[in-house]
Amino acid sequence: MEDRMPVPPPHPAQDVTEHVGYRLKRTSAALRSAMDRALRDHGLTVPQYSCLELLDEQPGLSNADLARGTFVTRQSANVVLRGLREAGLITRPASAEHGRALPVHLTPAGRERLHAARGAVYAIEQRMIGEVAPDRLAALLADLDTMAEALGD
Repeated sequence: MEDRMPVPPPHPAQDVTEHVGYRLKRTSAALRSAMDRALRDHGLTVPQYSCLELLDEQPGLSNADLARGTFVTRQSANVVLRGLREAGLITRPASAEHGRALPVHLTPAGRERLHAARGAVYAIEQRMIGEVAPDRLAALLADLDTMAEALGD
């Protein structure tokens, strides 16, 4: 076997735990775990909660729009929407009036469930950012957007 030159890291790091990607994944996993626990008390999953949030802001989104906005596949979005519809939290027509998209809307029960769950989710976010200096938060958000854009998101 031939000798290979080591690949230099993108920035100085002692080990994998000092890489930005590792830290982002660790934070993402911690956030998801905390949200899973909190939303379970409201009978929701993280993707279901995300759909409700998007629909509250933009009523009438399609399955494709919701899939993109919640970072899941269209097939997964269909499963999420089916669960929300069966729980009486959304309405979705059986057929489209125009084109193929079926617009999704919150029901009053969906809006009520969202508002109850939102407090729990916002408390988690507050815990997560509570130790970040307020004057650094805007820069952190901008840096995260810059990283996502650099990867083509």
